[in-house]
Amino acid sequence: MAEDTVSTLGVGNAPEVGSIVGPVDVGPVAHGGHCVARLDGRVIFVRHTLPGESVRVMLTDTTHDRFWRGDAVEILRAAPGRVTPRCPVAGPGQCGGCDLQHADPATQRQLKAAVIREQLAHLAGIETDVEVEPLPGGAFGWRTRMAYVARDGRAMMRIHRSNDLVEVPAGGCPLAVSAQPDPQLLAAGLDGDDDHALRVVTAATGASTVLVDGIVTDGPRDLVERAAGRDWRVDADGFWQVHPYAADTLVDAVMEALAPVAGERGFDLYCGVGLFAGALSDAGVQMWGVEVDRRAIELAQTNVPTARFTAGRVDRLLRRMPRATDLVVLDPPRTGAGKDVIDAVADRNPRAIAYVACDPAALGRDLGRLRRQGYELASLRAFDLFPNTHHVECVATCVPA
Repeated sequence: MAEDTVSTLGVGNAPEVGSIVGPVDVGPVAHGGHCVARLDGRVIFVRHTLPGESVRVMLTDTTHDRFWRGDAVEILRAAPGRVTPRCPVAGPGQCGGCDLQHADPATQRQLKAAVIREQLAHLAGIETDVEVEPLPGGAFGWRTRMAYVARDGRAMMRIHRSNDLVEVPAGGCPLAVSAQPDPQLLAAGLDGDDDHALRVVTAATGASTVLVDGIVTDGPRDLVERAAGRDWRVDADGFWQVHPYAADTLVDAVMEALAPVAGERGFDLYCGVGLFAGALSDAGVQMWGVEVDRRAIELAQTNVPTARFTAGRVDRLLRRMPRATDLVVLDPPRTGAGKDVIDAVADRNPRAIAYVACDPAALGRDLGRLRRQGYELASLRAFDLFPNTHHVECVATCVPA
């Protein structure tokens, strides 16, 4: 590392992107795959580091008045839990898919738990402890759905917060399940002047489908997944959990949390192809699922013929749904359910709400809203569905206070 690093900067100064600053002492982990460091009063969100480390930072964004962003490019004092990334393009300025490959799995889970605790305390006023539970199979070879950019006959992946690309290493992405075809061989047939969206999807059966710009070029359009004791038809370009053990893990957590009783009524909101509706229907609950994706609703009706499904926006359809229900499952997109949906759910006075969340910040905001509507957090579990990334899945159970 060059000796002419910038050691101090006034708060009003904005060095060029690519400047090296430090050394800085790294503080706590923050939501989004980075840690918080400070330099002369300036907050720097630093990726590829761990709390307690001393690092030099290459600045990647200095456009904000209150904070900058950067990558740790020299580790002067390493924290316990640091490891050498397995993937050659997992480091600073390279593939944006892995935020935490520089930490061992136990450390990754501790960092994710810290983020969940902080977000719930800050956004919902809920002080609670949580342990992020590992899934079987280890930290690599778990991702069943992979997205690449095919450029000039090569499979590429995007650099973090950039439109620039980095080539997928020889042997493919180490997160991808081994059953997937080699992305470089697939991309080789797409040589040309235009970039192509290359998507490879592998089902529990081992069958794979390849899509180029959303069009199936190899394999079946519908794949068969196995979870909750039954088969599920899933559109290859539609939503299904990317970890092979995720669907069963989440169903078990939701069923334990809700403790359904035959004859009860339930809503499965943002239901996808009917995963939770199916499990609850099998337990004797009268289920109604809602999902904006019409193709997913078509498959849900086939997957769970004993339940009712409607395609449309959840916030709008809730106005036409029954004014009372016993159970609600919320599994919204990363942005969360939001004020209108939370208020409409709470207004129906369900005895239990299971909230499946892939973003701790959205979960915190929505749990805070539920608290104001008279519900309290009864249980919280978290699962490491996305090893080597900052993403984490939570199942929160709320009941009337």
